[in-house]
Amino acid sequence: DLLRKWLMSQNYLVAFSEWNSSPMVNRITKRGKKTKALSPVSFSLIHAADFVDRLERQILPALEAGAIVLADRYVFTAFARDVARGVDPTWVRDEYSMAVQPTLAMYFRVPLEESLNRILVGRPELKYYEAGLDLGWSSDPYESFRLFQGRILQEYDKIVEEYGLAVVDATQPLVKQQEQVRELVTPLLEGALKVNLRAWREALTKESLLGRYLEEIGVDGGREDRT
Repeated sequence: DLLRKWLMSQNYLVAFSEWNSSPMVNRITKRGKKTKALSPVSFSLIHAADFVDRLERQILPALEAGAIVLADRYVFTAFARDVARGVDPTWVRDEYSMAVQPTLAMYFRVPLEESLNRILVGRPELKYYEAGLDLGWSSDPYESFRLFQGRILQEYDKIVEEYGLAVVDATQPLVKQQEQVRELVTPLLEGALKVNLRAWREALTKESLLGRYLEEIGVDGGREDRT
């Protein structure tokens, strides 16, 4: 969110797409999770369907409009989680072969224990699939979660090497993390489109392209804030 606000403050067109947020797929996903009917493969397929829907409805239209698209998790999330669940790595990558190659992909790396602490703080209980209980590694939700997260982090380390992800030390203070993020992003902004954001928003609204993934932009004296 800090990166988005920083880019918007400089009049860049910014669109946002969040993992597992497609309205078209969301109801099916919730039903499958509630009934515990999802196998590792079906879990992977549902999230791939979510991605394809967002790609066609959100990401590609925004790119064609000249926007910078920020994705809160991208295909690498599937590469890590699905493979940690035992799905074939090549099959998962083929599943997302239609994905746009990102200009920059950042991995905010946190040690396992720190990651567990952050996720578990204030949580009364873990969800079935979140804890990896479907994998049968442990009947204890917290032990299962620890094992599952450990496998996911191992896969992310492989992905960093395979795809050249930029690693950000997420144990640093937030200010330091943002400094590193801006250092990575700034060289890529050369030639990026800057326009009157009010006109851009009106054009997208006319084409029915506004939604959860696009910021609702208010312009006040040249500075944009989320309304």
